[in-house]
Amino acid sequence: MTGLEEVFRDEWGRVLAALVGYLGDFDRAEDATQEAFTIAAERWPTSGVPDRPGAWLVTTARNRAIDRIRRERTLAEKIHLLPAPEAVMDEFDDTLIKDERLELIFTCCHPALPPEGQVALTLRALGGLETAEIARAFVVSEETMKRRLSRAKAKIRATGIPFTVPGAHLLPDRVDAVLAVIYLIYNEGYRGRVDLGAEAIRLGRVLAGLMPDEPEAHGLLALMMIHHARRHARFSGEDLVLLDDQDRSLWDLRQIAEGRAVLDRAFALGGRGAYVVQAVIASMQTRQPVDWPQIAALYRRLVELTGSPVVELNHAAALAQAGEPAAALRAVDRLDLDGYLYYHSTRAELLRRLGRTAEARTAYRRAIELAGSAPERGFLGRRLGET
Repeated sequence: MTGLEEVFRDEWGRVLAALVGYLGDFDRAEDATQEAFTIAAERWPTSGVPDRPGAWLVTTARNRAIDRIRRERTLAEKIHLLPAPEAVMDEFDDTLIKDERLELIFTCCHPALPPEGQVALTLRALGGLETAEIARAFVVSEETMKRRLSRAKAKIRATGIPFTVPGAHLLPDRVDAVLAVIYLIYNEGYRGRVDLGAEAIRLGRVLAGLMPDEPEAHGLLALMMIHHARRHARFSGEDLVLLDDQDRSLWDLRQIAEGRAVLDRAFALGGRGAYVVQAVIASMQTRQPVDWPQIAALYRRLVELTGSPVVELNHAAALAQAGEPAAALRAVDRLDLDGYLYYHSTRAELLRRLGRTAEARTAYRRAIELAGSAPERGFLGRRLGET
């Protein structure tokens, strides 16, 4: 990514948020923001990036939006609703721009929107990704992604979803929804789409900066950073590499250290929620030797917090790593996760360790049927061949 592209990606969410808050119309705001960025792309390579690029972009976008409305005669009567004189670029003070990205995050992640719409709109509005980029990340056509974005914005208009931070009585649940969307984006990237993982971390940084006293926001950011630091070691060519076999020299130790510092911040804020616990587990997995009994205990705590059968599966895997494969298999066999790839791959591994070869091979075959990527299928196929 070039320096100019980096500035654009960093500033897109802030500029769009300012315009949505100013105009009250998502589509108009996006058009004006895009126009401002197009002008910047033409001028900045020769004139240089302004000292306050965000202020320059917001001012340009606002002025373009006003000009466009003035040109549309059918909307002429609405001009008086935009009480903003055109600003002189060199005199504009960016400290006067309210950062409305938090309002935009809650708008994009409103529960009235379908999950796929929340994800797409968050990546477009806050991450600044082009529609084609989002489409490639989720392996759908660009037209399909355009429709998702259009439906989400139409839903915002039709239902009057407010551009605001929820009231105190709604905030905890709504924060959870925002965190879940960002984590969903990250998990898509963690399955091999590294750029999407990086975008989730970018969004996590924005949220943690906008909500500095929210421990779970810091916990999620720490979790993503620590996992992402190991991304280059998770694959060898097209082959998936498990934690115990990873080349630690490929880990990004600086990012791990930064993630641990963010985790310390979450703890200082009293964070003991699900994302904080997961971040602690991720951090402990980067230590040498790995304390699997302690990690199993943390997964037990995570089961209590979430009630998730997938977390129970992870708890069982940690028990096996701690030297209790029989107890782990008993725990796995109590779960109802027949359609879940990692249920069968975990069960296969436990059966293999316990010498129950025929059952292990059956479980590996079922896991291969459910595998969604070539690295997963390749890894499971090799395991099956070794069993």
